[in-house]
Amino acid sequence: MNDFWTTVLDFAETITTRVGEQLLQDFGRVQAAQKADGSLVTQADKWADQEIRDAIASNFAGYGILSEESDRVFPGTEWCWVIDPLDGTTNFTRGIPIWSISLGLLYRGVPIFGYVYLPPLRQAFHGFWAGSSGLTVPTGAFLNHHPIHTSADSPSGNHFFNLCSRSTGVIKHSFPCKIRMLGVASYNFLTVATGAVLGGIEATPKVWDIAGAWVIVQAAGGVWKSLKSEPFPLIPETDYSDRSFPTLVVSRPELLPVFSPFLDGVKL
Repeated sequence: MNDFWTTVLDFAETITTRVGEQLLQDFGRVQAAQKADGSLVTQADKWADQEIRDAIASNFAGYGILSEESDRVFPGTEWCWVIDPLDGTTNFTRGIPIWSISLGLLYRGVPIFGYVYLPPLRQAFHGFWAGSSGLTVPTGAFLNHHPIHTSADSPSGNHFFNLCSRSTGVIKHSFPCKIRMLGVASYNFLTVATGAVLGGIEATPKVWDIAGAWVIVQAAGGVWKSLKSEPFPLIPETDYSDRSFPTLVVSRPELLPVFSPFLDGVKL
């Protein structure tokens, strides 16, 4: 791995660890307010957002920033960080230990590097995915620096599939797996990357929910299927605050026809 990607990975690990330690002090102890889109926000979200943005500005001069809590317009810079300072705010406020800090590094509007840290679980995911960028990138997906890969299993009653609260309409007697609901979009998809889960659906994720996981899932061998518009590349000078990107993720291409017939129940 060249010096640039080592710097990127070290930065992501350092800032998310530092911010995560402070968030653990506030975990389950803060009150949330409701934003215009119905999602929740706390002072912890806002503090984490500012800390990460300040760190990016100090370490990556000239890079753009797109964030859930502040800069929601893609600036069109060649390189841009996408931040979700606290994915799973409802879990965070209720004392449920599944929430994450998510970072994605975009080149020309497409994620190349993703880093997602879950402080309560001490799980740090990262991945590199060159795609069609033409960059030399050390492709791979990792959990706590150990390589991960999606499952090669076939669906059964002993395998899991993740849903969000707006996709429960897929549940029918014939659904081939057990259902889990984690409450965190990034972690929904990352459990597919680890091989723990065969697939997952998110009906209304925003770009900051998925930028980091988008890289890691594909680097781990998973299939990312957009159910409406494709999220990437991002469009310069576009406000992403009210844009959702419904998504199905599965562990391998052969599972797309297995789960696709159930998608009529998803509220897009």
